[in-house]
Amino acid sequence: MLVIVLSFLNSYAAAVSSVLLNNISCRHCAWICLLLIRTVTCMFRMFWLILILSWFTNTPVKNEVILDCMEKKKIDEYEPGPLPSPRPLDRFGFVKQEVNNSPHGLTKGRSAYEFEREERRVRKWRKMIGVGGSDWKLYVQRKPHVVKRRIRKGIPDCLRGLVWQLISGSRDLLLMNPGVYEQLVIYETSASELDIIRDISRTFPSHVFFQQRHGPGQRSLYNVLKAYSVYDRDVGYVQGMGFLAGLLLLYMSEEDAFWLLVALLKGAVHAPMEGLYQVGLPLVQQYLFQFDCLMKEHMPKLGEHFTQEIINPSMYASQWFITVFSYSFPFHLALRIWDVFLYEGVKIVFKVGLALLKYCHDDLVKLPFEKLVHALRNFPEGAMDPDTVLPMANSIKVSRRLEELKQEYDKKNGKLSHSTEINRNQEQLQ
Repeated sequence: MLVIVLSFLNSYAAAVSSVLLNNISCRHCAWICLLLIRTVTCMFRMFWLILILSWFTNTPVKNEVILDCMEKKKIDEYEPGPLPSPRPLDRFGFVKQEVNNSPHGLTKGRSAYEFEREERRVRKWRKMIGVGGSDWKLYVQRKPHVVKRRIRKGIPDCLRGLVWQLISGSRDLLLMNPGVYEQLVIYETSASELDIIRDISRTFPSHVFFQQRHGPGQRSLYNVLKAYSVYDRDVGYVQGMGFLAGLLLLYMSEEDAFWLLVALLKGAVHAPMEGLYQVGLPLVQQYLFQFDCLMKEHMPKLGEHFTQEIINPSMYASQWFITVFSYSFPFHLALRIWDVFLYEGVKIVFKVGLALLKYCHDDLVKLPFEKLVHALRNFPEGAMDPDTVLPMANSIKVSRRLEELKQEYDKKNGKLSHSTEINRNQEQLQ
């Protein structure tokens, strides 16, 4: 339509100009008329050009079209996939299971009394930690027993991410290393990138945040794992790390999750745990040795039965330590364990493991090998209640015995004599 209008104006201007210019007395009027018509024509052309540019700018162009037309390459395989079809979710964001014993959280509704009680807990915690955690360290120094008791009862979900950063020491690491995470994600490359991409879809596949292929959740998980594999190239990436990082990302940003992962594996507050993911899994071997000894001491009858059926902890407990119960345990139970784990250390993993075996003791001692393996990977619903298993776990004392068993394990594997030799060499150098 605009092309027709412009053509008409040009023809009209030429005709009028030729008539008026032939009449000498009207030449001044002809020039003025011609100028006006040309001006209007230029305005129409500008308007037409702006309209075309705005149309191209506002029209969504898919990446596939751009790549086909300009670069003649295949479609980028890391483009976000389609959103999964909406399904009912539990309060943690996991897809609800059809059966009542959902593996990722309580499916029953919460009463008005429970909501009111939760609000009171939140007010107490806000008063305890202060704005942005400003009062936390002072409160811990003044009332450590109160802090310990409240953490064992469970951190309010709305404050869990902040409190985890405070009790793990990751907040201090973040403040001391500005810009480091961005550098690792954007400018560094990792030898584990393909392994990370391969495993991402296996991490919490039923959670809405991680369901979309190459969506925001999977990209955040990839960034955190890639950054750590660059930060600590000796450890790199191991599959179980995805569940730790994934759990953290549900409660904090990428950068916060990265520094909390660093705090855990490098030992900002408690003993370093990077040995869980080093070649040969040396720390896993130590933990399994300690757990086997503790189990036989606390439950000798069950220990004897396991020996007869040739059941060892590596068949059922390895994932407990590698993922800190975040792999296959109900999510509400895993969160409560993580609250205590970040504050008190890895001993809670031993204590919860022992509590689970003690809860099922009478049934386990009667089972043959095949049923034993299944039972140790599928505990009954009652054992998955945090208000049942955690009080049992907290009543078990293991700290002193764990240290003794660690020394025994080191001596058995020649680590103690090796460290003694290193100390002697250092003394000689001094």
